[in-house]
Amino acid sequence: MQKRTLSFLLIMVFLLPFFGCKKDVLPKPTSQLRLDYPIANYVRLENNCPFTFDRNTEAILKDKGNCNFEINYPKMKATIYLSYKPVQNNINSLLKDAQKLTYEHVIKADDILPKLFVNKKDKVYGMFYEVNGNAATNAQFYVTDSTKHFIDCSVYFYAKPNFDSIMPAVSYIKNDMQNLMESLRWKK
Repeated sequence: MQKRTLSFLLIMVFLLPFFGCKKDVLPKPTSQLRLDYPIANYVRLENNCPFTFDRNTEAILKDKGNCNFEINYPKMKATIYLSYKPVQNNINSLLKDAQKLTYEHVIKADDILPKLFVNKKDKVYGMFYEVNGNAATNAQFYVTDSTKHFIDCSVYFYAKPNFDSIMPAVSYIKNDMQNLMESLRWKK
C-alpha cells in the first residue's frame, strides 16, 4: 500500500504543473494620453496699440485695455498674459521686474533656459525663458525697443502643475509664444 501511495504522489507531482495552474496573468502596459492639437494657423493682429503680432486662430483673444491682452486656449486650459508698458526712463526697472518674475519659479522649476532674442531690423530685443518642471508657468518672455516700448508675456495653465501631464500643451503654446515674439513689430 505504501508503494501505491508513493506512486500516486509521484504521478500527482508530475501532473500537477500541467493541470493545477492557470495561465499567468500579465499586467497591461501603462497607456499614454494622446493629445492632438490642430496645426497652428497664424493671423496678424491689427489694433490701436503701438505694436502688432501674429496670433494663433485657435486661441481666443481678449483685449484687457491699455494694450494688455489675454490669449485663451480653452482646449488646453491655458492663458497667455501679454502686458504692455511704455518706457519712460525706467527700462532698467522693467527688465529687472521681468527677470525677477521668471526666477521666482526657480523653487519649483527643474531648469530655466534663457534664450536671447535679437531682431535688429525691426528693433525688437528680448529674452525667451523656457521653464522646465512643475512651475506655475512654463514659458515667459519680454521684448523691448529699449527706448519707447516694453512687453512681457507668460503662460499659465488652469491645472495643478504636473509637467509630464501638460507637456504636449506646453510645447504647443510655447511654439505660439515664440511665434508671437518673433512676429512682433513696433508701429512707426
